[in-house]
Amino acid sequence: MRLTTKGRYAVTAMIDLAFHSQQNPTALTDIAARQSLSLSYLEQLFARLRRAGMVQGIRGPGGGYKLCRKASDINIADIISAVDEQIDSTSCGGESNCQNNQPCLTHDLWVGLSEQISKYLKGITLAELMEKNQVKEIAVRQAKDAQQVIEIHHHSRVNA
Repeated sequence: MRLTTKGRYAVTAMIDLAFHSQQNPTALTDIAARQSLSLSYLEQLFARLRRAGMVQGIRGPGGGYKLCRKASDINIADIISAVDEQIDSTSCGGESNCQNNQPCLTHDLWVGLSEQISKYLKGITLAELMEKNQVKEIAVRQAKDAQQVIEIHHHSRVNA
């Protein structure tokens, strides 16, 4: 299975959003800073996540994004699917035309693996990831690191 950066970034951004939008909407620029992701790429991903009914954009001062559903109701497979990623380990994209328009010897093996990966990712919610101590520690560290970068940038602009 090849999970592209699109799927990885979407999951990462959604976990970040789940942590940081519990009280107020979170700006994509903040997610981009904390996760070292491209803002324009995040905008594309969030357009898809919004269409899938996972996030809601809030306009105006203090605006940003927030989850449309509880973190416990959003599983990782749904996030990956929302950004048009396929959970597929076959070389034929699940079309059963791996070898001369016929299934190859190992087609069923790779289909089974895809099903197991999908089942695994469907069984993990954002809320469950947020409860993991290591994930919490990383989220806190990233927030501190991003805040320091913002303060340094602001300080250099004020003194310029």
